[in-house]
Amino acid sequence: MLLRPENSAVNTSLAYLFPGQGSQAVGIGLQLYQQSPSAKAVLQEVDEALKTPLTKIMFEGPEEELKNTINAQPAILAVSLACVRAMEETLGPGGVSHPCLLAGHSLGEYTALAVSGVLNISDTARLVRERGRLMQEACEKKPGIMAAVLGLDEITLEEICRQTNTYISNINSDDQIVISGERVAMVRALDMATARGAKRVIPLQVSGAFHSSLMEPAREGLVEAISSLEFQDPQIPIVANCTGQPLTTARSIKEELISQICSCVQWKRSIKYMVSSGVSSFLEVGPGKVLSGLVKRINQDARVASVSDMTSILSLSSL
Repeated sequence: MLLRPENSAVNTSLAYLFPGQGSQAVGIGLQLYQQSPSAKAVLQEVDEALKTPLTKIMFEGPEEELKNTINAQPAILAVSLACVRAMEETLGPGGVSHPCLLAGHSLGEYTALAVSGVLNISDTARLVRERGRLMQEACEKKPGIMAAVLGLDEITLEEICRQTNTYISNINSDDQIVISGERVAMVRALDMATARGAKRVIPLQVSGAFHSSLMEPAREGLVEAISSLEFQDPQIPIVANCTGQPLTTARSIKEELISQICSCVQWKRSIKYMVSSGVSSFLEVGPGKVLSGLVKRINQDARVASVSDMTSILSLSSL
């Protein structure tokens, strides 16, 4: 397990959250690499596992290469895992609270695998790289786009998606839902959403229609990749994207990962489950602050913080 439980007691009101694709930017992980030996070791391990200089792309770009799904996914994974190790190294024994639950948004769910001990870092990195490759291939076979719709309720968007043959891919909060589909269908869907009162529609900087039926070509390959690895039961429960319920066995995690690639990410349901279970503090670990913002949209009373580099780790107040 990436976290070392002997160094900290379990905080029954704390959950760790891990970001998904879209939070990549040239330069991610560089400060961690330069200032934390433990983080550097994680980033080097990912490079070695993938047999490619991923860190060079992360640190230097070009941006278009980093944005490719096959690079973006393991890059975000690597930085998130490096942050966990850097927190433990920098804050010392007892300085990092041990979370009672983990959750990750799409790709972030794979980060949780390594943190909870389901897979080691190298196997997780290889699995994520293969997932990214399969998704990139699916994008080329069945091109599509994604967009966030702000200010429309789920029922209205479900109706729009039925009428336009598009898909609800992420239910992020009450007022932020992501839809996806083929480009022509999406233009129609977004026009309808605007006409029905959406406050704003925001195209997402991803390479395809993730978490929709357009990802079906990637499913078979992902099943094969998952079957080739030995999964362990998680030492910290992982709240599933597809159901918003905790996963506590290796078998249930495998089923979740296979379902997740074509299914809607139920982020709002996941956060609400954690709050109902007693979680009041959330720490977003990895690039960006998107998940922190979503938590506050879902529950204004929640305490949130985020770490993505050494600066933010050093300024982290206790949770």
